[in-house]
Amino acid sequence: MEKYKVVISPKAIKELDGIYDYITHTILAPESAKKLTNKIKHDILSLSTFPMSHQDRIEGNYAGKNYKQLLVDKYIVIFRINEIDKTVLVVTIQYQGRNI
Repeated sequence: MEKYKVVISPKAIKELDGIYDYITHTILAPESAKKLTNKIKHDILSLSTFPMSHQDRIEGNYAGKNYKQLLVDKYIVIFRINEIDKTVLVVTIQYQGRNI
């Protein structure tokens, strides 16, 4: 089984930190924040195997541009696969209610 290298963009890292901060400080649920962000990270790292099995992004700013999406609870992880160098680039992590 061929593995892909998973790269998380600085923007996506900042968004993941923002999710953690929002749940910890606004909703006041630090344990939930930790669980959710750990789940998102785990699911992102799982993209190292069979990333092409995920849905194409068909709406929003990334639609029709060879991006794929991974759904994690109420969040969407949008990524692109580079078959030449076998990498997966995570470009953004957004709440599903946003128009992305």
